Amino acid sequence: MTDQTSFGIARGLLSVHGADLPRGDDGAVITSVETYALAVPLKRPIADSTAAMTHWTVPVVEIRTADGRVGTGISGIHCAPELLTDVITSYYADALLDTSSEDILGTWKRLYWLPTHWIGRAGVVHMALAMVDIALWDLAAQRAGMPLWQLLGGTQDSIEAYNTDGGWLNLDDAALVRDLTSLIDHGWSRVKIKVGRPDWREDARRVRTVRRAIGDDVTLMCDANQRWDLSTANQIMPTLEEAAMAWVEEPFHADDLQAHARLQASTRLDIAAGESIYSYHQFASFMAADAIRVVQVDVTRVGGVTEWLQIAGHAASRGLRLAPHAGDMMQVHQHLAGTVLSEVPPLVEFIPWTQEAFVERSVVHEGLLERPQSPGASTAITRSARVRWQIPGVGDTRTL
Repeated sequence: MTDQTSFGIARGLLSVHGADLPRGDDGAVITSVETYALAVPLKRPIADSTAAMTHWTVPVVEIRTADGRVGTGISGIHCAPELLTDVITSYYADALLDTSSEDILGTWKRLYWLPTHWIGRAGVVHMALAMVDIALWDLAAQRAGMPLWQLLGGTQDSIEAYNTDGGWLNLDDAALVRDLTSLIDHGWSRVKIKVGRPDWREDARRVRTVRRAIGDDVTLMCDANQRWDLSTANQIMPTLEEAAMAWVEEPFHADDLQAHARLQASTRLDIAAGESIYSYHQFASFMAADAIRVVQVDVTRVGGVTEWLQIAGHAASRGLRLAPHAGDMMQVHQHLAGTVLSEVPPLVEFIPWTQEAFVERSVVHEGLLERPQSPGASTAITRSARVRWQIPGVGDTRTL
C-alpha cells in the first residue's frame, strides 16, 4: 500500500468518525467543494437608481474537511449567480482539494494568482475568492470553538446598526415618509434614503420632505448608487447639507476617484463609498486622495475576511469611519465590525432580507446588534432554505 493510498484511507476514516477526530492538519484537509445559489424573495418590490428587485440572490460555497466540518461562504448579488459558482467549481476547486483549510492566507494568494487573475482582479472572480475565504474563516472559528468576532479579537459590546430597508426610490412621497417613520417607531435612530432620480430636483424635494417628517434628532443618510455627475452633485449638495446628511453614498461611478475627491473637498458632508470597490489597492488610493471619509468595505466584494481586515485597519489608522456595505445581509459583518482598533465607533448596515435562510439569524434590538455566540461566521444555510429557494441548475460539487 502506497503512502498516498494510506493517507486517503485515513482521511476517509476521519470523515466517518466525525467528532472523535484529531483537530490537527489531517482533519483540516479539504475533501469537497460544493456550490449552489438561493433566490430569496423580498417582502415587497424595491428599487434604487440602478436596479429594481423582487429577490435577493445568495451564491453559496460549502467547503468540507476530513474531520466532518463544513465551512460556508456566501455572497449577495442581483443576478447571474452561476458566474460566481462556476469560478469556484471550475477554477478554484482543484487548488483547494487536498490542501489544508487552516492555510487561509496561503490559499488566498494561490487563488488570487491563478490565471483567472488576468480576467478578474475585481468583480466576479474576486467575489468568488471572497466566498472561499469566508468559508475558510468560518471553519477556523468552528475549529477554535468560538464565534468569528471573538477569534478576531473583537469587542463583545453591542454594535450600533443603521437601517437600509427603507427609503426606496420606487416609493411616492407619502409612502416614503410612512416607510421611514415606521422604522423610527420601531427604535431605529439611523435611516437611509435612496436618491438618483433623473431630475435632481425631485431628489431635493424628497430629501426636504423626509427631514421635515422625521425631525432633526434622527440620523439621515442618502445613497445615489453612482447616478450623478459632478455638476448634478454640486447642484444638490446645498440641499443635502441643509438636511444634515450623515453621509452621501456612491455619488459617482465607482472608478472615478477624481470626482469623489473634488466633491469631498467642496463639502462639509462626508462622502461614502465601497460597495463597488473591490481591492485594498483601490481603497488605499481613495483614502490617500481624501476622496472618501466613510469606508464601506464589503466582505463579499473585496477578497473576503482576509482583505477586509487589511482595508479596515488601514481606514482606522487614518481616522476614517468604517461602515461596511452589507452584501451579505450583515451575516459576516456582524462579526467583523468592532475588530479593528479605532477611536470611531463601529457601525453596521442592517438589511433583513435573507434572515430566514441562515441557521443563526442576526439579533438587533433598538438599533443595537447583539454579538453572535455560536462558533463560526454565522453563514450556515438551513436545509429548508435550500428546499424553498435553491436555483435549479446553478452550482456543482467537486470531491477528492
